[in-house]
Amino acid sequence: MPGELASRLQPIVAEAVTAAGFDLDSFEVQQAGRRQLVKVVVDSDDGIGLDEVAEVSRKVAAALDENEHVLASAYTLEVTSPGIERPLTQQRHWRRARFRLVKVTPVEGDAFVGRVGHAGADAARLLAGGELRDVRYAQVAKAVVEIEFKQPPAEDLKLLDDDASGLTGAGQAETEKTEKGSK
Repeated sequence: MPGELASRLQPIVAEAVTAAGFDLDSFEVQQAGRRQLVKVVVDSDDGIGLDEVAEVSRKVAAALDENEHVLASAYTLEVTSPGIERPLTQQRHWRRARFRLVKVTPVEGDAFVGRVGHAGADAARLLAGGELRDVRYAQVAKAVVEIEFKQPPAEDLKLLDDDASGLTGAGQAETEKTEKGSK
């Protein structure tokens, strides 16, 4: 029942989140006693603060109230931003992790840690072990942001920034394709 309900509510919630100017990162409906627990995770390129969470929560609640016939029971709404433990599963996650340190577990091979640079349509550029390397999203089993307690080395950030602004060949074509697709 919660899965069927979630599939009917998801477009309603997605429209409200998008209208508020944010991305629906994940959505879930769970049975919580006699109530439904509606969990909504939202994000944006600029991050999301408490005021924005409250705004999205009001808009989603209004949309759910307008469509109360779909819920047909009492509900609790939980709106939040993604936690640091959220895996990087989409290009926008990688883009938002620019200059952050991530632990990557590839489909094949050993896990490694690298700093995210440019995130294109099919791959992200990482600085790992002092070298730039392209990591194709399809080849990543899991990737998560690592918590850092100090500022990243300025030379690493400069190298990644210079690399992104000076992309040539396939990297430039991928950047142009991504930029055209986002307009």
